[in-house]
Amino acid sequence: MSLIQSLKPGGKHGLSSKESRDPIGYAVAALNRLAQSDLIDRVGLRKTSERVVFTATRSGFKAATTASRTFAKAGKQGKQGVRAPAAAPKGVFDLTPTEDEQMLVDVVTEFAQDVVRPAAAEANETCTAPEALLKASLEIGLPILGVPESLGGISEERSAMAGTLVAEALAKGDMGLAVATLAPGSVATALGLWGTDAQQQTYLPAFTGDDVPAAALALTEPTVLFDVLSPATNLKKTADGFVLNGVKTLVPRGAEAELFVIGASLEGKPVLVLIESSTPGITVDGDPSMGVRAASLSRLTLTDVRLPADAVLGSTDGTTYTECVRLSRLAWCALAVGTGQAVLDYVTPYVKEREAFGEPVAHRQSVAFMVANIAIELQSMRLLTYKAASRAAAGKDFAREVALARKLCTDKGMQIGLDGVQLLGGHGFVKEHPVERWYRDLRAIGVMEGSVLV
Repeated sequence: MSLIQSLKPGGKHGLSSKESRDPIGYAVAALNRLAQSDLIDRVGLRKTSERVVFTATRSGFKAATTASRTFAKAGKQGKQGVRAPAAAPKGVFDLTPTEDEQMLVDVVTEFAQDVVRPAAAEANETCTAPEALLKASLEIGLPILGVPESLGGISEERSAMAGTLVAEALAKGDMGLAVATLAPGSVATALGLWGTDAQQQTYLPAFTGDDVPAAALALTEPTVLFDVLSPATNLKKTADGFVLNGVKTLVPRGAEAELFVIGASLEGKPVLVLIESSTPGITVDGDPSMGVRAASLSRLTLTDVRLPADAVLGSTDGTTYTECVRLSRLAWCALAVGTGQAVLDYVTPYVKEREAFGEPVAHRQSVAFMVANIAIELQSMRLLTYKAASRAAAGKDFAREVALARKLCTDKGMQIGLDGVQLLGGHGFVKEHPVERWYRDLRAIGVMEGSVLV
């Protein structure tokens, strides 16, 4: 097999099996293959090759998204889709998961420990989630968590609470891989929450089948002081539909996604738009980031993308878009809680075993207080996040609760990451220990919009 043949799409470092690489794509894949070989160590070229890889990947890749399965149109235009009922009110704020929720969390926790955590370090370096891990995430039902049962999903009622618990459990393994595995489910959940009958019947069968498409929710834009509720991406009405122009950034698995939900402005109101990746005018650029690297973050450039009249998802008055933002922020709060818990679980035994001046460093008050503060702040983050999720699941207004949760998770999540690095001392600064990666990932909570949904 030739080198080019072995590097074709669908490989470990490839695009979707239906997409094509451009020259820099082949070059970067070849360099990655070379970097894994011990040959360059024997001939003394390790540093040189690493410098070349850095130079090639610094500007990212570029590829026109020409791949997409054919989503057969189905359902009735204009007819409201199926909606999962709100969770039954309990009367008292109760943190006890239901039996089904606990069973789901147990499965996802085991998946995070046995599959996600061992793959995290390499995925962070390659900016790619392992194909086997992504397939395993499909087997445990992650993409259909928010899809109503009547449409082939597993949701008997609004799934915000279950989605929050699952996101937290996944993030204990790794936040980047959690985002990569949850991305397709975000689009499926959006269809379940706001899709028309035609949109649900056209797209959801693919998510409930064996060949689940990669998909992504894209709200963030590369502008200074970006306001997610006022997107610059413009959706303009035409005689037969819409034309979309704009740029979206930090889109998970954008190069392989077959379906996007894009945030845009229509006549001054923010809306969500469904776009198949085969639509002409979409270009994907690599968008390597400080954290959440395993999610293969990308930048979408949308140039005169023509869309049909039924491309808008949900209402056009801004309410659907605003609810999407809030549910996405709730998901990021859950990811922060899970990653914060990973930090606490890692540093607690470390400070008890690490000795200095003849005794464990945990015996020092400054160290013990720092660990205690992590536990205290983590619990406050969890309580606020769960309260917001429970109100969302019950169909109640949760704007205040999710705003408080996001503020706390942004500030305290960063502090937990910082303290985790500090508690490990010099070890916290090296990649041998995962705390430095969690520190970088936790910075995403305050800047990422979209990508995940509960």
